[in-house]
Amino acid sequence: MSKPVKAMLRKELVNRLQGVESLAVLSLTGVAGGDNNRLRSQLREKNIRITVVKNSVARQALDEVGLADAGELLDGPCALVTGGDNVVVVVRELLEQRKAIPSLEVKGALMESEIFGPDRVEELSNYPTREEAVANLAGQIKSPGSQLVGALLGAGARLAGIVKAIEDRAEKAPAD
Repeated sequence: MSKPVKAMLRKELVNRLQGVESLAVLSLTGVAGGDNNRLRSQLREKNIRITVVKNSVARQALDEVGLADAGELLDGPCALVTGGDNVVVVVRELLEQRKAIPSLEVKGALMESEIFGPDRVEELSNYPTREEAVANLAGQIKSPGSQLVGALLGAGARLAGIVKAIEDRAEKAPAD
């Protein structure tokens, strides 16, 4: 491949990676053509893109966009997987697809400048997404608040009951 062609490919890859903060690296070695097409189609529906490119060109492009750490995951034939809501969703989807395509290999991922190698991909898939983390936090904040409101309302209801009972007794009592 000539230098001008590599430069054009690198420039195109840099354009695709602009704004990307995390990505996964995948090996499609041994994946049949039909499975590859189905995989790409299903991922495209979820706004996830697979880009196969020469590792040296990918390393240069990753370096240009500030994702140079992901270059250490590039070993052998690789594809960069980007998109989705975040890399946790991407990795979960890739692991789900691996059930149908056993030869699919998730080589790792980069999230917030942390490398998750093949041995930590399962761990990454168990991380909560941003939406899940916000929901968990909201639930944790809401729980003590609802307990406090319940305690205040419970004591207030008892006090109102006592006042009502005294009032009822006063109405029933004969006037002197």
